[in-house]
Amino acid sequence: MNPMNRRGFVAAAAGAAAATVPLNPQTSGASPGPRPAGTPSPTRTGDLPYDDRTDFADADRGFVAAYTGGPITTPSGRTAWDADAHRFLADAADTPPTTVDPSLWRQARLLSRQGLYEVTDRIYQIRGLDLSNMTVVEGDTGIIVIDPLTSVETAAAALRLYRDHRGNRPVKAMIYTHPHVDHFGGCRGVLPDGADGTPVLAPQGFMEHAVSENVYVGPAMSRRAGYMYGTKLPTEAGGHVGCGLGLAVSTGTVGLIPPTRYVEATGEEVVLDGVRIRFQMTPGTECQEEMNFLFPDLRAVCMAENATHTMHNILTLRGAQVRDAHAWAGYLTESIGLYTGAADVAFASHHWPTWGNDNIIALLTQQRDLYGYLHDQTVRLINKGLNGTEIAESLRLPPQLERVWANRGYYGSLSHNVKAVYQRYMGWFDANPAHLWEHPPTEEARRWVESLGGQAAVRARARHYSGKGDLRFAVTLLNHAVFNDPTDTKAKRQLAGLYVRLGRACENAVWRNFYLTGAQELVHGTEPAPKATMGPDLHRALTVGQLIDSLAVRVDGPAAWSLRLAIDWHIGDAYWHLRLANGLLTWTTDADPGPDAGLTMTMTRSQLLALLADKSTDGITMTGDGSQLAQLLSVLDTPDHRFPVVTP
Repeated sequence: MNPMNRRGFVAAAAGAAAATVPLNPQTSGASPGPRPAGTPSPTRTGDLPYDDRTDFADADRGFVAAYTGGPITTPSGRTAWDADAHRFLADAADTPPTTVDPSLWRQARLLSRQGLYEVTDRIYQIRGLDLSNMTVVEGDTGIIVIDPLTSVETAAAALRLYRDHRGNRPVKAMIYTHPHVDHFGGCRGVLPDGADGTPVLAPQGFMEHAVSENVYVGPAMSRRAGYMYGTKLPTEAGGHVGCGLGLAVSTGTVGLIPPTRYVEATGEEVVLDGVRIRFQMTPGTECQEEMNFLFPDLRAVCMAENATHTMHNILTLRGAQVRDAHAWAGYLTESIGLYTGAADVAFASHHWPTWGNDNIIALLTQQRDLYGYLHDQTVRLINKGLNGTEIAESLRLPPQLERVWANRGYYGSLSHNVKAVYQRYMGWFDANPAHLWEHPPTEEARRWVESLGGQAAVRARARHYSGKGDLRFAVTLLNHAVFNDPTDTKAKRQLAGLYVRLGRACENAVWRNFYLTGAQELVHGTEPAPKATMGPDLHRALTVGQLIDSLAVRVDGPAAWSLRLAIDWHIGDAYWHLRLANGLLTWTTDADPGPDAGLTMTMTRSQLLALLADKSTDGITMTGDGSQLAQLLSVLDTPDHRFPVVTP
């Protein structure tokens, strides 16, 4: 699909659906239509303090220079990042177009600032060259780089921009705030030859989470991330306007340089190139392992991703383990105690800094209260018998928190965060027996359509409800029609038009991207989304056990029910005993060969990676029944990187 086709589709679908929906469907359970009796009215974006220009002044403060190097490309010539793609946001007026929620438009325009910025004396940030920020701290003889973006290519461009204006200072240290890929993937753009004696610091447990987060369900997460970040949407006011946390995710080469030192405890202090740094450990917050840190002599604090200018996710819509909102609020309380009077500027791995200690403490307090309130009130209502959907529909923030720009749901939303807290404590089942054994989507859709009188009747009822402003139920009906008959072009286009209306009414950028991407896919079908190129660093970082586990989750159980395989991998001084029985691949390891092994494979780690990548056995010594390897490989499923989402 070319961009012109996508633009034509978005415009046509929006036109077919008529006017823009006035409310924000992700805010406090609000719907673009009549609300159920007893539920509170959400804060409308028109009620927000648009005359407060503090964020715009802060986003522009310290500007040094913009990146003007054109598209950033991979060695193969593919564009990893186009710094000009969202220029229409920077050049636009404050008055939002009818295709974007006013509050989201404001956030998108703030995020459209890009270039090199001075945060304070000796601290600089490069913003707008990836989803995240790269921070550079000037030491006595060189620089300390914090969070080197997602891709090698964007990180290298960011470092060039810094050096063009601050001199060719050598990298003396690197810090990862946490193990999400947009905070370490560009490391080899900063240190092309690896650490090589350069200190690389990270929180304890970094490597385990950095390499395991996407190992088991990586293909599904990647597919859903295409929806979450709107990677196939046209970048224009009717399409992609960012994701609330940043503009987009770069799609270059991902690297991973293992840390040379782990930070383990709050209060731990190090000196890097003459710069004193004091750490605060915050496990279980925005990431399972994360840390904030203070530069006491520079009176600056890095809040990592624990306090940004948006409500964050307790559970990301791409999929992840549920985060702990209670712990998050608790660590922010600790931050307030640690940094009151100690810092004059707070910067983070996303967005723009906050200056002035009173303003810093106000931000931390407001964000603490945000996560603490949504956690405690969700738990309170759980104990009154409400399920996650009911709580999400009824809960709203106190007005004094709701009107804070940094608490608005641009990336996370109150609705899906409440459901995440419910999931953390109660799981998927709401205890209603009717929900214990429901039909799968296609079978349920067939029965719905049959009960309503057929496809045409369902389309007519959907028009009835959308005409009344109840788009939520209209899309539910049309979703059943599409799953009952995915060849029904009328139903698909009708549903696509409503998704466009819902998406363009969303204050939450991620919800917008989901709706608009779903609309696009209904009309044009599935396409593989651009994704980062996983470099060899990530594969090398996987333990042998993790590599075997990544095979185990690919075993086609029914196809392997009757197989009994016993294979030993002899790598270095260890034997890895792989056993397949009852459709389950298990492993143990020790220093001795397995007496029951039907096949022993002696190989290096590099040869193992080649075997798993392309089934190459070059250089591998095999003793025993070689057919066992072929049998194992024959029952491994191939993940589907472009499975349908909005159709069966």
